[in-house]
Amino acid sequence: MRETEEIEYDRRRLAGMPRRTALKLAGVLGAAASAGPLWTGRAAAAGPIVKPLPADRFVVHGSNAEMRWESMSGVGDLVPVDRFFVRDHTETPIIDAAKWRLELWGSGLRGAPPEDRPIEIGYDELRRLPSRAVTARIECAGNGRSFFTSQQGQRVAGTAWGLGAVGVARWRGVPLATVLRRAGLTPDAVDILPEGLDRPYVADGADFGRVRRPLPVRKALHDVLLAYEMNGEPLPPDHGHPVRLVVPDWIGISSIKWLGRIEVADRPLYSPWNTQWYRLTGPGYPAEGTLVTRQNTKSAFELPWAAELAGGRTHLLRGRSWSGSGRVRRVEVSTDGGRTWRAATPTGADHGWRRWTIPWRPPGPGSHTVRARATGSDGLAQPDVAPYNTQGYLFGAVVAHPVTVH
Repeated sequence: MRETEEIEYDRRRLAGMPRRTALKLAGVLGAAASAGPLWTGRAAAAGPIVKPLPADRFVVHGSNAEMRWESMSGVGDLVPVDRFFVRDHTETPIIDAAKWRLELWGSGLRGAPPEDRPIEIGYDELRRLPSRAVTARIECAGNGRSFFTSQQGQRVAGTAWGLGAVGVARWRGVPLATVLRRAGLTPDAVDILPEGLDRPYVADGADFGRVRRPLPVRKALHDVLLAYEMNGEPLPPDHGHPVRLVVPDWIGISSIKWLGRIEVADRPLYSPWNTQWYRLTGPGYPAEGTLVTRQNTKSAFELPWAAELAGGRTHLLRGRSWSGSGRVRRVEVSTDGGRTWRAATPTGADHGWRRWTIPWRPPGPGSHTVRARATGSDGLAQPDVAPYNTQGYLFGAVVAHPVTVH
């Protein structure tokens, strides 16, 4: 489903929103645009991440952890679990797969029982269904958020991610379309609302319930996966065990972890995660904001931030570029402040992202910046400046990466 189609669908969804909900949305987003965002991106009383977070592989942000790009130097397309980023709203739950059930209910299912008697599918039953494996990227909508401030001098709210809130893995599971059709999906169904099993998200004294965000049925039937394996192993706790959604190319919040329930409805559905958050707000956007769905294009060097390199020799710079609108068409690198650009050499296929290399012999000691920009299959290259929004979503501008040569 194309981004423009989903944005138009969101307009229709908002047009049919109950008046009380619409007024609340306008008030929340109006306050965000005028006085700064209300949400800090950090859960109240955030709990622990289960897996180890060694400092050479992660930068920790409260209950979240981003991958250090230098830890991926020389690694293949897939990000190993031991360095895959973690984005939590509360804490990682430990769920017994033998007791896990996925509940499906709602007006979009044929002959579905009432809400208190949902259709259920267990873990073993799910694994017996025909499966498929996909290599897909998951990326937080706020990936790169810190550069709105550090590079563009703009105040935004949320976790100050660098570029490490992204990862590519090989996911195996059952197409969501298979399960929806087995459950009796009707032609009138328009939205699904997946919900996680982590504890409710509480901020500023308000309980927003468990993490959940609607998806159009059209997208759900297209390429969404009910994943139970990651890189050939059962899902680890931090990444959604026993079962999570994988929604290729859309922002990470769509790929609900620790999946427990799915409402299927013949009417538009709402949650704070598609009305109050994950909307572009601020100057240039409508009062209700613009829904964030598909990711944009980014590039990153497999170098430490403020890397130190030896002078008098040629270095082979490595990096990765990716796009939410299809494959990466080309990558260019500048080592002279953006005055000139050279084409990088792609390595391997575009499996979730494009790896590339380029040789560089620093002209002398001192401070330098290296820049990489990608052009997607839509023909659009990364801009020099990212359009501002108050929540700091979708930073896609070229990043100036500092390097010191000795």
